Amino acid sequence: MYLDYYKLKENPFNVTSDPSFLFLGHAHKEALSHLLYGIKEKKGFLEITGEIGAGKTTLCKALLKKLDPGTKTAFILNSNLSEMQLLQAILEDFGITVQKKSKISFFKGLNDFLLEECRKNSNAVLILDEAQNIKSSTLEGIRLLSNLETDKEKLFQIVLVGQPELREKLNSPELAQLRQRIAVRYHVNPLEKDEVRQYILHRLSVAGGAGDIIFTDEAIEKIFEYSGGIPRLINLACDKALLAGFVAETRSINRDIVEKSVCELEGKPAEVVRV
Repeated sequence: MYLDYYKLKENPFNVTSDPSFLFLGHAHKEALSHLLYGIKEKKGFLEITGEIGAGKTTLCKALLKKLDPGTKTAFILNSNLSEMQLLQAILEDFGITVQKKSKISFFKGLNDFLLEECRKNSNAVLILDEAQNIKSSTLEGIRLLSNLETDKEKLFQIVLVGQPELREKLNSPELAQLRQRIAVRYHVNPLEKDEVRQYILHRLSVAGGAGDIIFTDEAIEKIFEYSGGIPRLINLACDKALLAGFVAETRSINRDIVEKSVCELEGKPAEVVRV
C-alpha cells in the first residue's frame, strides 16, 4: 500500500522468513557459525533455540544457502507429527521412495540413501523446526536415526530448532540419551539495542530504499522498548509505522508515529499523530 510513496521495491518488514532479508546481528552470526561447524565436522545432533520471532527459521533458510551444493537437505517445518508421519516427511523431503510404508522400510530406505551419499563423500542434513512440539517418544525415535553411521562418522546431521521449551524437554530424564548426543548447542538472543537501527536500515536497503526514510533516535528507542529486540516484533512495529507515515505524508518516522502504531498493534486507543 505504501511502497510507491516510499519508492520501495518490496515490503521491507514482512514477517515471513525470507533469508534475503537476513540481518546477521552478533547472536545470529554466532548461531550460523555453530551450525556450519557442526555440520562440516559431522557432529550428529545440533540444537538451536530462541524466543518466538527471534529469527530461527530465517536463520535455517540462510544456512541452507551456505551449505556445500552437494549436501542433501531435508527441512521439516511442521514437526507436530507422529513418528511414522515424521519419518515419511523426512524421506519425502530427501526425495527417497520406498515400496512399503513401514518403520522398517523407512529406516532401510534412509540408511541406503545415506550410505550412498557417504560413498559420494557428500553430507546430509535434517532440520526439524518447531522441535519443541515433537513428542518425547518421537524424539527418542529420532535419536535412533543417529545410529545410522559408519565406523568413522555420522551419516547425517540432525538440527533441532525450537523455542526455549525445547531445552526443558531435552532436560527430562527420559531423553537423557538424546541429550548426551547433542554436540553443538546455541541460544539465539534478541538483537541488542544498538543493532535495532542497523536492522531497520538493512531491511529498508534490501527493499530498495534510497536512504530518505528516516527513523529518529526516539522512534528506534520506542521500537526497541516494544520489541525487546525480537525481529518479528520490530517488523510489525516498523510496518505499522511506515503505514502511519504514509497516511501522515511524511518520510520521517518519529516517536509519536511509533507510539501510535504500537498502540494499534496492542489494541489500545491511540492519540493523534504529531509529525
